[in-house]
Amino acid sequence: MKKLINEPRKVALEAIEGLVLAFPQYLRKVNGHLAVVRKEAPISGKVTVLTGGGSGHEPMFAGYVGRGMADASVAGNVFTSPPPPPIYETAKLAHGGAGVLFIYGNYSGDVLNFDMAAEMLQQEGVFVATVRVSDDVASAPPERKGERRGIAGDLFVIKVAGARAEEGGTLREVTSSAERANENCRSMGVALSSCIIPASGRPIFHLSENEIEIGMGLHGEPGVQRGPMRSADEIAAEIVHRLLADLSAKAVDEFAVLVNGLGASPLSELFIVFRAVSRTLKDAGLSAVRSYVGNYASSLDMAGCSVTFMRLDAELRRLLLAPAECPALVQV
Repeated sequence: MKKLINEPRKVALEAIEGLVLAFPQYLRKVNGHLAVVRKEAPISGKVTVLTGGGSGHEPMFAGYVGRGMADASVAGNVFTSPPPPPIYETAKLAHGGAGVLFIYGNYSGDVLNFDMAAEMLQQEGVFVATVRVSDDVASAPPERKGERRGIAGDLFVIKVAGARAEEGGTLREVTSSAERANENCRSMGVALSSCIIPASGRPIFHLSENEIEIGMGLHGEPGVQRGPMRSADEIAAEIVHRLLADLSAKAVDEFAVLVNGLGASPLSELFIVFRAVSRTLKDAGLSAVRSYVGNYASSLDMAGCSVTFMRLDAELRRLLLAPAECPALVQV
């Protein structure tokens, strides 16, 4: 294992410290925790958007803290949910008096720990709402959508919620916008190789030299199809068709599109995938209002990518296009 690290068990901590040192104009670290808050927090009268989850998915989640995005983020160690106390303490630190919205991926450990933190806050009179991102179509069929896990769709859900909160929306309004974003998000990924967790120094799964897995999750969860390597055009077309079918897309629909890198695939490959995604959308008579290409929800050093669509209505379009400034996204 060759990695630019120091102590394997301090990767999450040192990464957070480096992020804050690199982007002090956006955020500051919470003492004693793997957590950051927006530089201006707490902002009086504004709904607090708090996100988080396991480390190893950088720039998600701490990289999404800033103006028009999240107000705070709490991380666990690599691929591990953050425990309730730092979630509770960070929410208290960032709370501006208008309530807190938790946004995180739909994983059992995150659900348990964030729910416990929400109960602790509610006992002190803080209003808390929750949106669990569930965009990964490979993880459960449509009739069990509530069981789906969250992957790169977190970016769009946080973007929409952050913009609505920045406008001065109430907790109910911000939550409603985030729920609408989640309901209209679909994602699917493809893995070309495993990642290596620094503390173990070993791959978490095995793919042979000419093998890929479509639908694999950010932590190596099983996908929907394992088979021989194919061209970028073929892989992208299959993923796009699966996403559009799940969305029951119509020719009048408009989308935000994200081609997300999983950590090890170069930007050139992601642009080749986006080229194929764009052509497939065009052939289906559909249009992309806004496009994002890059590492937004990685899996350490996994090779591969995911594709995310968010179907837009007038509100989602407005909130998606609103200005934002954070380490992982600057949008004017």
